[in-house]
This record gives sequence, C-alpha cells and structure tokens, in this order.
Amino acid sequence: MTSTPVTSTATTAAAETASAAVPAAEAADGTALHGPVTDWFDEHARDLPWRRPEAGAWGVMVSEFMLQQTPVSRVLPVYEQWLARWPRPADLAAEAPGEAVRAWGRLGYPRRALRLHAAASAIQERHGGDVPREHGQLLALPGVGEYTAAAVASFAYGQRHAVLDTNVRRVFARAVAGRQFPPNATTAAERKLARQLLPEDEPLAARWAAATMELGALLCTARAPECHRCPIAARCAWRLAGSPVHDGPPRRTQAYAGTDRQVRGKLLAVLREAVAPVPQQVLDAVWDEPVQRARALDGLVSDGLVEPLSGGRYRLPTS
Repeated sequence: MTSTPVTSTATTAAAETASAAVPAAEAADGTALHGPVTDWFDEHARDLPWRRPEAGAWGVMVSEFMLQQTPVSRVLPVYEQWLARWPRPADLAAEAPGEAVRAWGRLGYPRRALRLHAAASAIQERHGGDVPREHGQLLALPGVGEYTAAAVASFAYGQRHAVLDTNVRRVFARAVAGRQFPPNATTAAERKLARQLLPEDEPLAARWAAATMELGALLCTARAPECHRCPIAARCAWRLAGSPVHDGPPRRTQAYAGTDRQVRGKLLAVLREAVAPVPQQVLDAVWDEPVQRARALDGLVSDGLVEPLSGGRYRLPTS
C-alpha cells in the first residue's frame, strides 16, 4: 500500500530532491522502466475489443474518440453496437450525422460523435475509406488532435509516438517527476519527457505506450494507487519521496448535476428517441428553468447537434 503522506520539512526537501534528480537520470535512459512495465502489461492487460487484431485501425480510432473523458465500462456496449452497425468508415460516412449522435447514446460530450462522423467522411473522401497510417494525415482529419493521431498511429499501426493521456501523464508525474499529479493541462516539459522515455525500437515503443496507459488505468490511479502491485514501485520517485501530497493548483473537477451539460443531455435524450421532429413544448417539459433550458438548446443548435425547423420543431442533424 502507499505510505501515509508526510508533510515535514525534511520530507518536502526529499520530494524536491527526487523531483529534480530523477527526471534527468531516468529520462536519459528509460530502459530501466521499459522491461518491468511492458512485462507487467503482457501479463495483466485487459482483453478489450479495440486491442484485438480484428478491430483494425477503424476500431482503434472509434475507441479513442469514445474513451475521451469516459470510462471503459460505459464505452464497451456502445463501441460494440457502433462497430456492428458501422464496421468501416464508409458505412458511417453514408449515414446522416444525426444518426451518429443518436447512436452515441449517453456517452457524454456528444460533439465527439459529430467529429467522428466528419473524420469518417474525410477518410472516405481522401483515403479511399482506409484510416491513414501517417501521423500527419491522421492529424489532418477533422476532430483528430495530437493525442488521437499518436494513439491511432501507435496502437493501430505499431509506430513510435509519445501517447500522452491522463493516465500516462500521472504515471510519469509519479514515477519520474516525484509528484502526486501532473499539471492540469499538458505542458511542453511533459511532452519532452515522454519523448525521452520512449523506447527507440518501434514495436517496443508501441507496447510501452499501451502499457503505461494501462498501468495508470489499473494501478497508478488518481484516488487509490496500488503501489504494492506496481512493477516499478521500487523506482517510483513519488513513492521514494514519501508520497508527498499535491501542492500545485487545485485539480479540476467536473460537476454535472444542475449544469447546462445536464440540461443538454436531457434535451438530446428526447431527440434521440424521437422518430419525427420534436415540438418545442415537448422539449420544454424536460427542464423547469426556462432561461437555462433555452441556453442549453441554443448551444446544441450552435454546436450542430440539433437542427431547428419551422413551426418550433427540432431534430437531430441530417447533413
């Protein structure tokens, strides 16, 4: 188990020393971490459908869009239904974007569904329906940022890229920088460290990317890290420093109840279930506060998630 956080001056000094000394040594030669982490991954990795060979690059891309800010347990059923309905980008591109929003269900952040639909359309138009292999071509797709491009190139095509999600950033913050949590936003220093820690061998680099992500998801978690099971606990700068508590800016939390996000979700739920355009009065019934309800509906229209029609009716987008 992790040791009880200590806040004495001596421990603080030790943490600062570890934080300053470990990155230079470990970042210059991450080989001491590669073997233990990838060996652990080979034995303990979850059997997830997007990791199977039959998933292909499209399956990997769909999973990466869905897994952003959403736990695996919620993604799994939607992912399976999505790939059964749209096994290739061309299949999704042939549908109206509103169908992507409908199938997205309650995964949250539904603009991801529109972006995935736009990416599928671009793949069909620019790449003959095949998810491109090149990082630059992936990055040029609608809705694909640096993380997603690196993840698809690494996980689908076995390429050498630094893949930095929240889980990986937390592992590196603790194991190398000696801090409980990474900064709220990814920094240039984190990207540099990730590149320095990346194995030179391309297949090993791809496994390392997946393994560090899995380590953060299963053991090096935000709330209850299981240090006694960690394959690199003996080398972890944060643990060696006495597991000092976070002393940086407050960590962001994502409230939901009573927010515009909740209202948007309720409005979209009605539209997803509808087979015909929905009258304004039906949408008015889902939330009592009229100003917030109107603001949420206007936001959905502005984001392209809802299409207004004449006569005060609304539907999911058709184009």
